[in-house]
Amino acid sequence: MRRALAFVVAAVLAIAASAEEDRVERSIRRGLEFIARGQIETGTFDSGPAKGFAGIPALCGMAFLAAGDTPLSEPNGPVILRIVDHLLDKARDDGYLGVGGGKMYSHCISTLFLSEVSGMVDTNRQERIAELLPKAVKIILSAQAVQKQEGHAGGWRYEPNSRDSDMSCSGWALMALRSARLNGAPVPEEAIEKAVGYLLAHSDEQSGSFGYQDTRSDADKLTGAGLLCLELCGRHGHPATLRAGAYLAGHFHNLQNVGRKLYGLYYTSQGLFQLGGPVWQDFSEWMYNYWIPRQEPNGKWDIGEDGCPYYQTALVILAFTVPYRQLPIYQRDETVDDEPGT
Repeated sequence: MRRALAFVVAAVLAIAASAEEDRVERSIRRGLEFIARGQIETGTFDSGPAKGFAGIPALCGMAFLAAGDTPLSEPNGPVILRIVDHLLDKARDDGYLGVGGGKMYSHCISTLFLSEVSGMVDTNRQERIAELLPKAVKIILSAQAVQKQEGHAGGWRYEPNSRDSDMSCSGWALMALRSARLNGAPVPEEAIEKAVGYLLAHSDEQSGSFGYQDTRSDADKLTGAGLLCLELCGRHGHPATLRAGAYLAGHFHNLQNVGRKLYGLYYTSQGLFQLGGPVWQDFSEWMYNYWIPRQEPNGKWDIGEDGCPYYQTALVILAFTVPYRQLPIYQRDETVDDEPGT
């Protein structure tokens, strides 16, 4: 009798899990369809004040890749290829991709996308990517090496020559470096150690939060960024990551009330997925239940952030697709769900 009951319970749970997966997948696909419809011939998305930023199409391209689409798949392969071509054409001769707006944000996000799509494209495009990426990575490393103001060493900011740093831009720079390193780029260990030093200096030992340029400002949005960055630097299980996870466990609901909440959603999803365990399960359940009903009938998410629904929709999709683990940048240590304390 007990075995029969256990079997029935297991079957019901499996059906519920399958239905939830289908609901999330349908939402993701509707969002990608919206992005694809909005692309113009140049490969970009003509909407809002950020329409010239290279980081917008790069984020959209990452959303397709994260959902499992490739440049060779239908129907979205051509969409991805137009984004690749747009970024390759937009890059400066020295490899800088922050032209036209977005500065180091656009540069790092575009470098990340091109690194992730590398190896998926035809020979001609691959040759151009292979020529560009070392120069793009060099710009990121050189920007970190600039003589910084006190408390800012090891991080990144808006300009390649900025003398200060912030947690937000540093997150994208580190993701780009990790992706490049996984592709075989010679990213010095010294650069990673300097980044870790910057991160730990901006971790609040009492609350567990990370801040924009301190340990507390915009903490509900940026603690996920600090957590993710430490994980990308190989500090899984570090006390600062566990403190950040505990902070987010008690604060992630605040994302529905803060400004630029979708940016915070992206970083929180990325960071908590790296931790895994109950805190990720609680957050992901809230994330899907809160944000899927707020998707508009045409597939977009648009709450007015930065005036660009493509940017906003891409961020939500990237948050939703973290568990898909389609790309190396989104991988994690597979033992995390077996570890206590998360």
